[in-house]
Amino acid sequence: MHPHADLLRDFQAKLGVEFTDFDLLTQVFVHRSYLNEHKSFPTPHNERLEFLGDAVLELVVTDHLYVTYPNPEGELTALRSSIVKGEMLAEVARKLGFSDLLLLSRGEAKSGGRDKGYLLANAFEAFLGALYLDKGYQACEKLIHEHVIVYLPQIIESKSFIDPKSRLQEYTQDRYGVTPTYLVVSETGPDHEKEFTVSVSVGEEELAQGTGSSKQAAQVHAAENALLEAERAETPV
Repeated sequence: MHPHADLLRDFQAKLGVEFTDFDLLTQVFVHRSYLNEHKSFPTPHNERLEFLGDAVLELVVTDHLYVTYPNPEGELTALRSSIVKGEMLAEVARKLGFSDLLLLSRGEAKSGGRDKGYLLANAFEAFLGALYLDKGYQACEKLIHEHVIVYLPQIIESKSFIDPKSRLQEYTQDRYGVTPTYLVVSETGPDHEKEFTVSVSVGEEELAQGTGSSKQAAQVHAAENALLEAERAETPV
């Protein structure tokens, strides 16, 4: 049983679900590191549940997109990616109070594990896996619609499902009649921890710079910054 069973009961009440198998719900929040320090803890870690929940989430979102939007396959794929990405799931998990329920090793907790996006996203997927096993597909579908798919209109309106480089290319072609060019400005750090700085320009005019652990990531960051600059100038993107 979860050491903070009272919090887990409050959590269920908040979501309007009540698990038949309380141990299964406990497992949702067990990180692998916790078991290294609590070897006799009766519940396994959450990775198998995460595997199952990931598939449930993808099916519910895919079904909704297919039924609701007549967009071509490529756009539906981009929309699905934007709604099931880790940052989105982590934010949903934060709002639902997952941070207080995570069972982590002392070291993981001390290093800020309760707010690490990937741990929260993984726990959310594990929760969906547990909910599927305990309450079935329809319960998962209802919860995903209420707490995840609800963000779809906002994503579509902001066009954030289109990757930043594609959005920037659309913008520069419309405004300047040319596509943007990317140039690596600097590379710093050892080989295993490189940081790249990339500039994005149209003609001789630099629009922005971005950094990342790869050239591609730095290009995406530069494109995001260029789009932000365009928005600040109140130029429609």
